[in-house]
Order: sequence, then structure tokens, then C-alpha cells
Amino acid sequence: MQFLPREAGVTRDRKKASGGKWSARAKPPRRSGARPAIEPEAARPPRAPSAPPHQPGGAAGAAGDAHAFRRPSSELVALYGFHAVREALRSHKRKLLDIFATQAAAEKLTTDIQDAGLSAHIVETEALSRRLGADAVHQGVMLEARPFEPLDVADIEPASGVVLVLDQITDPHNVGAILRTAAAFCVDAVVMTERHAPEMTGVLAKAASGGLEHVPVIHVVNLARALKSLGEMGYLRVGLDSVGEAALGASPLARPIALVLGGEGKGLRRLTRENCDLVARLDMAGAIKSLNVSNACAVALTLVELSLADRLR
Repeated sequence: MQFLPREAGVTRDRKKASGGKWSARAKPPRRSGARPAIEPEAARPPRAPSAPPHQPGGAAGAAGDAHAFRRPSSELVALYGFHAVREALRSHKRKLLDIFATQAAAEKLTTDIQDAGLSAHIVETEALSRRLGADAVHQGVMLEARPFEPLDVADIEPASGVVLVLDQITDPHNVGAILRTAAAFCVDAVVMTERHAPEMTGVLAKAASGGLEHVPVIHVVNLARALKSLGEMGYLRVGLDSVGEAALGASPLARPIALVLGGEGKGLRRLTRENCDLVARLDMAGAIKSLNVSNACAVALTLVELSLADRLR
């Protein structure tokens, strides 16, 4: 049996078929039921062997990377960015599933990946951008993991005696920056509402730069009720507001303390304010009297630490 190479524009010249010759001419439309030409085995390129993890073209290589990623769901967290992924690998506080990285990023994280019991799937930068979105600053690495187990206010372990309460702060960049600051100040927990709050993944985790892995986050249905519970647990509840009755640095502070931060633009809601023991302001000496909520959080925590340190002397 003779075989015809499948090349554009090459067909059998039926007038010369009896002589066994071939000629190139325009390919006619295939008639219904006509059998396609078969490519001889010798003409097919050999199939490349599957590359192991840590090698380009491995389990999530360029040819099949889209099929290697898990489908987004409520039971899946996609963490990206070098610091966010590194801290998740090191903290051992959540279940880790798979890590996808460029060759360069995988080499930087080799020890952390191995210590976490994972094996990196090497992918191209474009594959991560397609999975995460063109605006995601993934730095060549993405980690698939499970969400943290839900916590309750009663689960707070008062190591430092400082808790942050967020009253409907919705910007993931702001919440991420607050978590990063909270981790730097060893804050015991961050309490926020279930609704009107960003998801604990993606942009927020990247902005937190690893802080999400080190600060327990407690979501509550009713923030006013959560503040009442904190009061019953002995926390001094201090709301921050630009029109507070006293300056935070001059207020009588004591541990344990819960700093309550209002949402962007609208500040503290009425019931939130009513469940605070005092409402204080940040006095700024410059021409601009207000701060972004994440910056206000950092200043407030600094003032609290200084105030409490002075009381110990």
C-alpha cells in the first residue's frame, strides 16, 4: 500500500495514477465519505518522553499547563508572589497541594519546597498569567492550598494582648497591608466581618507579603456582637476615628486591647462605635490630617506599643 504525505496542496494526479507518478496541484474539496490520507509512521516525529517535575515541560509544562491547574473553588486558595508563597511553605499552618513556578523561581525556593514535601511543576510565565490574570504580579510562582480552618473569637490566644478589628474594610490591598503590619507587631488576631470583606487569597495575600500565614483571621457575622464578646473577655476596645474625643497617644491604654479600624471613607459604623470603650484620634502635625487605613493601623500600633511600654516603667 502507498501512503500520501499530508502536505498542503499535494494530491494524486488521477490521470497519471496508472504510471505511479505524483504531481502537485490545487487540492479539490473532499467528497463525503472520502478517506483521509494516512501519514506513514516513519514521517511522524517521535513523542518526547514526559519530563519529571523541576524540568521544563514536566507535569505542568508549556503544552499542558492549563490542564494541570485545579479549578477555582471555595476549597482552593491560590497564593502567588515570592514572599507570600515562601511564608506559606515555611509556616506549615495550612494544607499545601501543588506549587507551579518558573525555573528561576523554583530554584530560589528549592529548599522551602522540599521542606514542605512538594515538588515544583515548572511552567512558563505566560501560563501563570493566564491562570491568575494579566494584572497579577505573581513573580513566577503560584501555590495551590486549602483555606485555613474557621476560627471564633473565643479561639484567640492572647500572647501579645493586641487584637485588630476591621469594620468593613473592603480593599484587599489595605487588608493585606494591615495583615503584614499585624504580623510585624505580633498581633494576636484580626477580626473582620464575613460580608463586605475581601477574600483571603490572591491580591490580599500578595499585599500581606506572608503576613496572612502568621496572623489568625477571624470572620464574624455580627461585628457588634464580636466586640461585646471581646469586652467580656477583658479587652479594652478602642475605636480609631478622625473626630475621636482624645488623642490615642494620650489615652489610658492597657492590655489586652482591641484596636477597631473603620472602613475606607465611611469610618466606624454606629453600632461599632457604641461597642467601643473609647474612640480616639491620631493627631498629625503635618498639613494632611488623615491617613490611609493601613498606614493609620501602623501608626496606631506604634503608639499603643509606646504607651504600654511607658506604663511598665
